[in-house]
Amino acid sequence: MNREYRKWWSPALGRDMELLVFGDKGTPVLVFPTSMGRFYQWEDFGLVGHMAPRVEAGWLQLWCVDSVDGESFYNRTASPQDRARRHLAYERYLVDEVLPAIRAANPVDYLIVTGTSFGAFHALAFVTRRPGIARKAVGMSGAYDAARWLDGDRSGDAYFVNPLAFLPNLHDDRYLAPLRETEIVIATGRDDPSVDESKR
Repeated sequence: MNREYRKWWSPALGRDMELLVFGDKGTPVLVFPTSMGRFYQWEDFGLVGHMAPRVEAGWLQLWCVDSVDGESFYNRTASPQDRARRHLAYERYLVDEVLPAIRAANPVDYLIVTGTSFGAFHALAFVTRRPGIARKAVGMSGAYDAARWLDGDRSGDAYFVNPLAFLPNLHDDRYLAPLRETEIVIATGRDDPSVDESKR
């Protein structure tokens, strides 16, 4: 299986960012790590190995990105608004830097985003804030109310990074139409500590 390491200086984040690409063709999958996880987490946890037959067959190409959770949602020294703004910078990194890299390497005009735990939050936040970019999101055992990492703040930028806050008030069809065309899978189980939140 093709494995490629990439690293570049991110203008959006003002620092180096790293990622791993597995496979050389197939539907691109943007893979988010868990809370404060790293770009190699899915490989270390055996998830890439589990998906290897689909990657080697050319069905999927995995783009495993790094996180900045320690600088955003989990940075308790920053205000909730500053944490939210750092997440928005991360979103710009994904849209302005990672997505063009995916498109340059892979002609498939279909994108899946996925993650587990906090990675599931990132997947859902991405498709709801940027509808139309990804055609499918798969969140596994996720927690989706960002207010818990923002000291309960639901105002300003904290509102706009929280899908469970802004989605109920979204009425603009320019955003709703592509969102309705997006397949969203929220996977959970009865013993999942976030099962109630997943059902919301």
